[in-house]
Amino acid sequence: MNKANARPSYRNEILIVLLLFGCYAYFFPRWADPNQNSRLDMVVAVVDDGTLMIDKYVENTVDYAKVGGHYYSDKPPGSAFLGIPVYAGLKAVLQTPMLARLVEKLSTNQAFQATLREGGSGVYLEKVHFAIAQVALTLAIPVMASILLALLLYRILLDYQIDRRVSLAAVLCVGLLTPVFAYAGEYYSHMVSAALLVLGFYLIRGNGNLGAGRLLLAGFCLGYAVLTEYSVILVACVLFVYSAIRLIRLRSWPRIIWMAISAGAVGAGLMLYNNAVFGGPLKLGYEYSELWTAQHSTGFMSLVAPTWDAIWGITFSPFRGLFFLSPILLFGLPGFYLWWRSGRFRAEFWTALAATLAMFLFNASSIMWWGGFAVGPRYFLPAVPFIGLAAAFAAQAWQAKPWFKVSALVLAAWSLMATWGLTIAGQSFPSDQILNPLLGYALPNWQAGNIARNYGTILGLKGLASLLPLGIYVCVLLGGNWLMARTSRRIHVGEKEITASY
Repeated sequence: MNKANARPSYRNEILIVLLLFGCYAYFFPRWADPNQNSRLDMVVAVVDDGTLMIDKYVENTVDYAKVGGHYYSDKPPGSAFLGIPVYAGLKAVLQTPMLARLVEKLSTNQAFQATLREGGSGVYLEKVHFAIAQVALTLAIPVMASILLALLLYRILLDYQIDRRVSLAAVLCVGLLTPVFAYAGEYYSHMVSAALLVLGFYLIRGNGNLGAGRLLLAGFCLGYAVLTEYSVILVACVLFVYSAIRLIRLRSWPRIIWMAISAGAVGAGLMLYNNAVFGGPLKLGYEYSELWTAQHSTGFMSLVAPTWDAIWGITFSPFRGLFFLSPILLFGLPGFYLWWRSGRFRAEFWTALAATLAMFLFNASSIMWWGGFAVGPRYFLPAVPFIGLAAAFAAQAWQAKPWFKVSALVLAAWSLMATWGLTIAGQSFPSDQILNPLLGYALPNWQAGNIARNYGTILGLKGLASLLPLGIYVCVLLGGNWLMARTSRRIHVGEKEITASY
């Protein structure tokens, strides 16, 4: 591979940003999702009421902790902390007469009304206020984090000497054909923590000496990833060990203190929060989850030994299986082998493999491994980017083989159908009571035209027709990128011919 290919294609990066933003942002986050509401309640309570207590809003969620007669979010606070300044800036806009006009429009929009839960309370000012805040927080935090993750993966793959087209395809497959698509547009914590982990990895594996500023930022990313999703402490530890090994090889091992300082500062902040809310620096909200006492008191914070039911369930089962839902990721399995056999980037290989296995063992050890209402194994989600890196090695090695092209196309088509079919069917994620969500949830909702709320809905388009604006946007974007690429190649060929003539 020539050096020119190792440089990022800004046209490809612009395509990644525009395509992913359009697909992620087009669908509104679920309004009646207890997981999202738990974090949103905390944001609103801090900004509007000046307190961490969510007593006023607790009825919209089941994910709460009860301490001393008051209610708090039981979730890791990282995503909510990020949302507080976003909502504070938005609040002034929400108090303008424009909101009242918006509420009036929404209340008379028949297509929008049809998406509301039957027997619900309908549309009123406080609900729209809450919904607008949720949309804004989702766009500013998980959507942006997911796009950053994609750009980082693209640049990492180019550094690993993976062809530009293969790198682009791998990144788009991860972003659009896996559960990443489902959670990029929801105010959950998975994509934020995944992006922070990959950013930390990107900073650590940089060429040359690792300066203090770079290590401080990497440590902060790893620490804040844990502050956002406790389970990723396993991956953070893997990356910390990888950092130490890199610094030892560079004969700069004392610099690991910079990572420890910034990660430790984040950890100290979490302890202060826990002490203020839950009465102790090491106490977590899950210990006080009033409705999930049995689950969180089993084993170590709901973790037991891995079970075969969980292992099958999060891999190949129709219920929550990652490879059933996104078989395109199956290329990651031989990809790890091909990565190792290549003899290149061995430390990074072991880091990616260890991160993947750590999250797999965590998910397989949880007594609630299925994650409630969910698309795929959401607890395993932070490992998906590392599987995507490995899959790119398989694509690089086999890209010229006809059998690979056919199988990749078939697996990508199934992944698109299954991932998008589940993600945008209905007004919530599939219930954990439905053992085959594709047949028992997605198919009935698609047949009924019950599609997740989106901007087409606001335009008055119903059912499948509401996807038309997104389809046009994607076609124009891909068509424009193809034309620019073709024009660029012609100019390049012309310049070579002119140079040769001299």
